[in-house]
Amino acid sequence: MRQAFAHEAILVMEQEADERTPGAAVTVALCGHWEHEPPCPLSPHHVHADRSGGELRVRVLFAAEPGVEREVRRRIERALAGRWRFPAGFTTPWRLRESRPGDVSPEETGRAERLIHG
Repeated sequence: MRQAFAHEAILVMEQEADERTPGAAVTVALCGHWEHEPPCPLSPHHVHADRSGGELRVRVLFAAEPGVEREVRRRIERALAGRWRFPAGFTTPWRLRESRPGDVSPEETGRAERLIHG
């Protein structure tokens, strides 16, 4: 049965860069392309980004079978590090500073449930 997980990262990113691109990168890594029909084939997910100066804090909430969690995290980390094979013309205007597992917060419980039952 799917469970909810969280992953957090800090990116160094220029102010004028589009803060949605890391989420698109994660979606490419998990789904094959940032535009796809639901459901997500590997792991339903939600990406939230918060900018603070030259840093972008990225939080990925995802649902996966426990046996797939490691692979999902590996793909998230590779995408945020810019090491995923992206579609032609896609660039990563950031540098990964930090990446680590996180805990699902109480505020995320509703979204987590929707991802699990998706």
